[in-house]
Amino acid sequence: MKIEDSFTVPASIDRTWAAITDPAVVGPCLPGCEEIEELSPTTYRARVKVKVGIISATFVMEVEVTDEIPPTRIVSVTRGEEGGRASSVKSDNIMTLSPEEDGGTLVHYESDVSVTGRLAKFGFGVMKKKAQSLGREFADALRERVSDSAAA
Repeated sequence: MKIEDSFTVPASIDRTWAAITDPAVVGPCLPGCEEIEELSPTTYRARVKVKVGIISATFVMEVEVTDEIPPTRIVSVTRGEEGGRASSVKSDNIMTLSPEEDGGTLVHYESDVSVTGRLAKFGFGVMKKKAQSLGREFADALRERVSDSAAA
């Protein structure tokens, strides 16, 4: 399933990049993220709780940054499993940042996501809506945390 969207952050590209690459800042912006830890400079582990339909699931996710061009592009792979391997998720991700004329930053992301197990039974439509909803929640939280006015 391909997920793609863009949003703006009312902060400079450097400030936005610093936030997106700092697990202490980005973790609380991720919907359902209960904890996040840095395993290495390019690998992170997070525990994320999601609810799709009537099913709640907690995933242990590992994110590996495979390529980055500061402050404009980050490529990563995310893999995660729900306890007991009831569901698993894998996602190949590309995020690009570009400065806007007003001093803000346009953030564009693309993810190729595959879900297996009990959550996969909800099908493409439900899963895509949930992913879009999570993306909007993330964008709103990141804007709030990173905006230049919030730093003042």
